[in-house]
Amino acid sequence: MAEKLTDPARTEALQPLLEAGWTLVEGRDAITRTFSFKNFVEAFGWMTRAAIWAEKWNHHPEWFNVYKTVEVTLSTHDAGGLTELDIKLARKMEQLAEC
Repeated sequence: MAEKLTDPARTEALQPLLEAGWTLVEGRDAITRTFSFKNFVEAFGWMTRAAIWAEKWNHHPEWFNVYKTVEVTLSTHDAGGLTELDIKLARKMEQLAEC
């Protein structure tokens, strides 16, 4: 089971993600970000690529898609908050969005 991130590792891991547009979820130990693409096909393609990594790592996001927008929330339910898995998946999502 993954363990919740604690300071200073938490601060160090979150800083680049916060600078990239992720935010902390109020009242919950989670991060969120809204990705916007050119159209639905791009958004769905990105979700598909992200889903392959999520499945590989057995760590699945909460997400919501409408047309070209995808809202993502990451938190590790088993650990009760943010873990290295959330950071890893957020970084991968950022990388996939740059392609």
